[in-house]
Amino acid sequence: MAQQTPTEFLHEQYELAMSIVGSKDTITSDLEEREQVLLNRVLHYSEQAKAVLSVLITSLVYKILHPEQDVRKHQVSIEGGYSGRTFDSKFITPFMKACKFPAMSDSGWLTRALEQKVPYDKNYSGAISPKELKPVFLELLNNIENGANIESYLIYLFQGLIIKRNTQTIDLAKPTMLPIYVILDLLDKHFNSPYKAEGVSRLPVIALYAAYQCLINEVKRFENKKLLEIESHTSSDKSSGRIGDIEIMDEKNRSFEAVEVKFGIPITLQLVQDAYAKFQTTPVSRYYILSTVAPNKSEIIKIETEIQRIKNVHGCQVIVNGINPTLKYYLRLLNDTFEFIENYVNLLEDDKALKFEHKAQWNKLISEMN
Repeated sequence: MAQQTPTEFLHEQYELAMSIVGSKDTITSDLEEREQVLLNRVLHYSEQAKAVLSVLITSLVYKILHPEQDVRKHQVSIEGGYSGRTFDSKFITPFMKACKFPAMSDSGWLTRALEQKVPYDKNYSGAISPKELKPVFLELLNNIENGANIESYLIYLFQGLIIKRNTQTIDLAKPTMLPIYVILDLLDKHFNSPYKAEGVSRLPVIALYAAYQCLINEVKRFENKKLLEIESHTSSDKSSGRIGDIEIMDEKNRSFEAVEVKFGIPITLQLVQDAYAKFQTTPVSRYYILSTVAPNKSEIIKIETEIQRIKNVHGCQVIVNGINPTLKYYLRLLNDTFEFIENYVNLLEDDKALKFEHKAQWNKLISEMN
């Protein structure tokens, strides 16, 4: 079996860290508290001291792949040493940049504080800044050479960098003049891309809300109506008093139209009945139950029968449909589909339930358009 390349190893460890983090905002590790304190200090200064971060990750990765090497001897000019700078420039810094982690322009070894031609031991003379980071850095390098669980060190740092990245804003692309079929294809790919973090079920809600932000100003049916603010992903309809993920109120502040969105869940008779339980005491006239997947064929007749019963008893028109067909219809009603794109992207940028990977994937899909 061929040995992993450094690039393959880095991406494997990154994916592992992504899986461990998921949607959490805390690091999961069984390292000793003293070790975690040291690594947290590096993470704390990760933007200010990118060179230290780069050199530390280079040392960890090289030691894992070449356990016989004393990585404190970071230059070939040092007896028994290796070229940390070359390994960093070729593998670590490009990886850090690709992951949107704090990264140097070329290598951490381009800083005077770290390029001294002596080993990284207790006698190291480089003026690492900030001063309190120098003993932390040297202690970690010493640990690496004295039996520490260096794989756990690397995963710990990657988790911390992922969590810090999730709090950052990211500028998202807003392409103009896109045909409706291209927009729908983009949305479908965005909804169904593989993600490690939770929150993907939020995407179709945001897309439909973006469409309603346009419709409320363009469609006569919604004249003098009010689109309620989109709620947080963690709010339940029961606790908030809402009857759906999206809700429009009439002139008297009564429920007028609502939308319930399901991701990866087929619409069943029970879902229709549950929806009716939420809106039966309101005067809502139209209620959409939309899903990314088709209903089970065995349920279709039962669903249609229940929809008719609700119409007879309450008067509300319940509409069961797919999310993409609904978006296709809504987009055709708009004067300018760019307004929809702008709304969708603005909501993506602001939504707290979404992580960096959800947002970065949008830019990736835009860049891959033909």
